[in-house]
Amino acid sequence: MTGAAMSDEESRARAGLVRWGKSLFDRGLTPGSSGNLSVRLADGYLFTPTNSCLGFLDAERLSKLDEAGRHVGGDPPTKELPLHFAFYESRPSALAVVHLHSTHATALSCLADTDPDNAIPPITPYVVMRVGRVPVVAYTRPGSADVAPLIRAKAPEHPAMLLGNHGPVVAGTTLESDVFAMEELEETARLVLMTRGMTIRHLDQQEIADLEATFKLRG
Repeated sequence: MTGAAMSDEESRARAGLVRWGKSLFDRGLTPGSSGNLSVRLADGYLFTPTNSCLGFLDAERLSKLDEAGRHVGGDPPTKELPLHFAFYESRPSALAVVHLHSTHATALSCLADTDPDNAIPPITPYVVMRVGRVPVVAYTRPGSADVAPLIRAKAPEHPAMLLGNHGPVVAGTTLESDVFAMEELEETARLVLMTRGMTIRHLDQQEIADLEATFKLRG
């Protein structure tokens, strides 16, 4: 890839991080300076800076890391580098990671009776299509490298997870698709909490298999 093409790629990625960060913030999905985003480039990575508000990102101040994960430009990166890199290392197809503290998904991550193997039950076809099965990983201190082995153990099979007592994270092939998956995860978490104590009809295994086959979800 030529230097000019790589520059174009990075320019588009910077614009995308600003655009989607503001979109998430404007809709109340990541309050204050919470949450962090990253994109994998041909020559490294872009991250949102530490203590930055996703609603007011500056494209020129985004953190640039090289392929080895060394900070080479922009403001200091988010402390959640171990979380993001665990996904990139475990999912070669992942080109973006989104981590938020959205209200309803975070609430599920705090509940003692949330199923650790499947925090977001299949109550709609779209959560199956866009998110899949969502496990919960045990609590670790934000920014701690202790989260990395927990993510690596599940990431090959699960592009979305809940961090215990912390919030959701999604990895995917584009920042846009990550944002859409995160929105679906948050909305379904809201539905799950709204219907707690009610008799809910879950999609059965045959219906899930039909969705997976029709939309090639395992491909």
